Amino acid sequence: MANATVSRFGAVDTQVGDKQALFLVKYAGETLEEFDLRTVFLSRHTVRTIENGKSAQFPASGLGGAEYHTPGTEIVGSIVQHNQRLIAIDDQLIAPRFVANIDEAMEHYDVRSIYTKDAGRALARTFDRNVCQVGILAARASATVNGGDGGLVITDADADTNADSLVTSLFAAAQNFDEKNVPEEDRFCFLKPAQYNRLVQNTDLINTLWGGSGSLAKGKIYEIAGFQLVKTNNMPTGVVNTGPTAYQGTFTTSVALCMTPEAVGTVKLIDVTTEMAYDIRRQGTLIVAKYAMGHGILRPECAVEIKTS
Repeated sequence: MANATVSRFGAVDTQVGDKQALFLVKYAGETLEEFDLRTVFLSRHTVRTIENGKSAQFPASGLGGAEYHTPGTEIVGSIVQHNQRLIAIDDQLIAPRFVANIDEAMEHYDVRSIYTKDAGRALARTFDRNVCQVGILAARASATVNGGDGGLVITDADADTNADSLVTSLFAAAQNFDEKNVPEEDRFCFLKPAQYNRLVQNTDLINTLWGGSGSLAKGKIYEIAGFQLVKTNNMPTGVVNTGPTAYQGTFTTSVALCMTPEAVGTVKLIDVTTEMAYDIRRQGTLIVAKYAMGHGILRPECAVEIKTS
């Protein structure tokens, strides 16, 4: 009896070599897609990719002055203050999953697809938490350039429970940005679901006759005081004292983070990627989703924290 001709749907074109090559590509693509879908900070701050090295330099310059010229006097220029921010790459962040042969054989659905999405979500959650924590720390930081502006912390005792009070603080944050010449475009405010939904229920804010934007029926509110509102579960709570030191701090009373993309920077050495290897000793497949990035403060004047105390 002749052997069957097996179509190895995991191999590329010639049906020779690695019989699982396409499975790896599929997993990698799904993980990356899930990561991109789940993060709300990725497109709302500054990201730089480097090919090698352990850190990246972000130069910063202050504003030069202007002066009246007296005819006949030599023009020699004026001093402009300069500084820099260095952002280092953290250790690799990994989301490992192990699929046992026997479990996969018995299961009636595609468990790898579930693990794919879970790994992407895990990486996205950590990414957003780290960027958000750095954003709040930026609001507490002093100026990057000598003579420049630092961040701002607004203390609003009932911002977490009173929508009107929170709105007042948002307008105070917008005024602060205006006074520091922070660009009006791409201003974002990140909120926990409780505060976001409390704003939605304030019908004055979504009343189109007053220039509001949103929908009570859909539970959406888009903009207040020039800030695009973004709901996230990844605002920090309590004391964060694990992970990279640069992201640690006390966030017990933090309610909202207002910022522009210039406030926080991310250096990307290894983008979201995956590796897969069959382990004969353990009779299963180890799948690891990972990235190597680092986050840091760039321009504190572009960040405002709203907290209750």
